This record gives sequence, C-alpha cells and structure tokens, in this order.
Amino acid sequence: MKIFGHRGAAGLVAENTLESIEEALKHNVDGVEIDVHCCNSGELVVIHDETLDRTTNGSGKVSEYSLVDLQSFMTIEGYRIPTLNQVLELVDGKCELNIELKGVNTALPVMTLLEEYIPNSNWKFDQFIVSSFDHSQLHDIKSVTSQFRIGVLTEDDIMHAISEAKKLEAYSVHPPISSLTEKGVSLAKEEGYEVYVWTVNKEQQIKQSKSWLVDGIITDFPNFA
Repeated sequence: MKIFGHRGAAGLVAENTLESIEEALKHNVDGVEIDVHCCNSGELVVIHDETLDRTTNGSGKVSEYSLVDLQSFMTIEGYRIPTLNQVLELVDGKCELNIELKGVNTALPVMTLLEEYIPNSNWKFDQFIVSSFDHSQLHDIKSVTSQFRIGVLTEDDIMHAISEAKKLEAYSVHPPISSLTEKGVSLAKEEGYEVYVWTVNKEQQIKQSKSWLVDGIITDFPNFA
C-alpha cells in the first residue's frame, strides 16, 4: 500500500508549501498530493482554496492576483506560496506526484506544463496522477492526450467514482475514508482501477485500508503512516 503525503505533509508543516513537501520526502513517501490553481498572470500555483483567506495573510481569490502579487503573501506559518514548477524541481522525480486540479480551467495549463517539463527532467509521465472532483476537467485532458494517469475524486460512495472512471478510462478512483467499504474497494479493483483513499490519519483507518487491499492512502501524517 502506497503512502501519499497530503498537501505535502499537512499535519506536520503548513500545507501545500515547499517546506511541507520536503518534510514528506524525508519520510520516504511513495507520492505527494498537491492542489493547483491558475493565477491572473497564467502561472500554476500550489494552494488548496479558491481564496487566500484561510491559509495566508492575504485575502480574495487566487485567480485575481498575478504571480508577483501572490508571492508577496505569506502563509500564516511564514512560508511562500509555491508554483507547480517549483514543486517539480524540488521533488525531481524522487516519488510520484498527484496533482489535484482545484481551480477552474487548470487542466490544459497543467498538461501543457508537464509535457514541456518532463522530457528535460528526471520525471517520467507515469509518475503523475492528475485528479479532480471536477470531472469535466479530467475529460478536457483525456480529449487531448492519454499520456497521464487520471484519478477520479469523489466525496460520495466509491461507486460514483467507478461510474465516472469508466467514461474517462481512468487509472484510479479516490474516495473518502468516511464512505469506504471493503465491498467498494473490491468492486473498484475488479473493474481494474487503483484505489487511493483520502484523508487517512488514524491508525485504525490505516490498518483497515491495508487489510482491504487499498492501493494507496493520502495522509496528513506520512511519518505516522
């Protein structure tokens, strides 16, 4: 069972920062999960929320600021908002990267960046999973290329993800631990999908996921996992 650090190592260091990702790498994670938005000047930035308010000393929508403006803000813990390029450089193919498309219209910019970046780096295409709750964005990627592994996120029962995964010819389904069942995991695997579960932070949840043959967990505490 693979261990993916959630937003880096969100339970240990401020989420979606280079410092949090570095912390996850220290614990030999199999992968790191991050969230991306497009900013006003076109760059892809790594932040979870649509707005700056919860995690930084700024306020307002991420999409309304240029990269220069965004990098003048700090997280509440005192870190900078990174770009996707910076994350790619930091991880440098040492583990897998699950890029969650959070902002609108991020699918094609992510695909374009990766296609330009990967050939001249230590990365391989099969080290990436591109996931989203916004399944229309996953269809946008699939309509253009089949080079990337697609992960179907759902806040509902895993069967909803399986249904969408069939349409997308996806690689994996990503249900929440709160609705996970052994039967659901078995059905997903019978259909040929990897099962990556979020956000798995409790010892019993980790043990249960492993016993149900889940392929990977996404956790805030990769040190504990």
